[in-house]
Amino acid sequence: MTSTVTKLGTITERHFLKNFNNFGLADVILRGISAEGYTTPTPIQCEVIPAIMARKDVLGIAQTGTGKTAAFVLPLLHEHNAAAARPRSKYCRTLILTPTRELASQIAANVAAYGQFTETSVVEIVGGVKPGPQIRALNKGADIVVATPGRLEDHVRTGALKLDQVTSIVLDEADQMLDLGFAPAIRRIMSKLPKGRQTILLSATMPKLIRKLAQDFLKDPVEISVTPESKPIERIEQSILGVEIIAKRDALVSYLSDNKIERAIIFTRTKRGADKVTKFLCSSGHAANAIHGNKSQGQRERALSAFKGGSSRILVATDIAARGIDVDNISHVINFDLPEVAEVYVHRIGRTARAGKSGIALSLCTPPEYGLLKAIEKLIGNKIETEDRTTDGLSAAVVQKPGAKPSNSNSKPKSNNRKRRNGGQHAAQQTPGNKPSSHRNRKPGKPGTATRSDTPNSGLERMLKKTGKRPDARSF
Repeated sequence: MTSTVTKLGTITERHFLKNFNNFGLADVILRGISAEGYTTPTPIQCEVIPAIMARKDVLGIAQTGTGKTAAFVLPLLHEHNAAAARPRSKYCRTLILTPTRELASQIAANVAAYGQFTETSVVEIVGGVKPGPQIRALNKGADIVVATPGRLEDHVRTGALKLDQVTSIVLDEADQMLDLGFAPAIRRIMSKLPKGRQTILLSATMPKLIRKLAQDFLKDPVEISVTPESKPIERIEQSILGVEIIAKRDALVSYLSDNKIERAIIFTRTKRGADKVTKFLCSSGHAANAIHGNKSQGQRERALSAFKGGSSRILVATDIAARGIDVDNISHVINFDLPEVAEVYVHRIGRTARAGKSGIALSLCTPPEYGLLKAIEKLIGNKIETEDRTTDGLSAAVVQKPGAKPSNSNSKPKSNNRKRRNGGQHAAQQTPGNKPSSHRNRKPGKPGTATRSDTPNSGLERMLKKTGKRPDARSF
């Protein structure tokens, strides 16, 4: 089995190493790997580990579930194990940035597991929890800090963490961080790091924004791509159920009742949608919990704990869970809503069929989502088996452009017959000039007055106009 490594415009082929002993990792780290039950490195590990140990900048592209975390954690642990002294108070040597709290927790747990026989210290910095314990941990100094961008900037701003002694930074799931709006925060953080640091950027896809980020912050990087970009796992049995919008929830309940579900993740497009689906499932006799960005860290941890422990076999989630949640024995992934970006479909269904097992991925598709389905099929290069229960057929739907928000093609234009704010029940009579008579003598600022183009029409806009600032993306 071979992989492709690109450096300075040349492409070479190298055979994968057979076991972890060939990398030159410290014995205490090899003991940690063995204790976790790993014996054979994955393709991404075979290429990334030697590059990081050689202190090269790395641009790695691999889909979720390929072992990217160990690929950068193991060589960084090796480096910290060889260090002569611990970091000073409020400093760290390695910074790992992730898009979500769940992924940060998973990486921190992996660092602790692989480094269980070393003295390497790791601090997890995420939002949604009290900052006090994090500040106290940073006061001791840390070898590795795993963080989401929003809370990290909070600690840097208050002086609880200083970044001018960072020797290595990892941007994990970089494409999702950009999707969530963290690009400005990432650039601010990168500007505070020493120029001589090692930069490791790992992503499942390579859009133009990721390429631009790599050009700006990586020096002569080794580019590694070991799997086809965003291709689904072959062991997943994929299918589409075409239904009308009004029948979607009933179709979901029917499927859950008629099939043996060991553990399932159901993906919705919005946070509100996740809550609604969870409530409907619970009222139908199916124990389920929701996880999304509006949930507190405690709520998210309890939902994940119940899901992992088996007390709840169904987890309803937004795309915050498409990457970063590593739960064994997920037998089914159900797309209640098709994703607006085709690549996200691959990350969603990648939650099943892990560790050599098979899995099932069902997607409910309504007529307005037919264009999203075609974009997914184009990406994966295959037509997905479809059972069409819609009235007129999915193929009769107006195809949405990829990335466009689905809309109900059968809905009628909404009439503009809203009640006037002053309590009137009927539309104002029209006068010459095509303006309601009630508007003729109305002063600016009164109810019903047309909004002036130079007047902010919401509290947020008034604040932005006054301060000239834009809110930053926060921890997801």
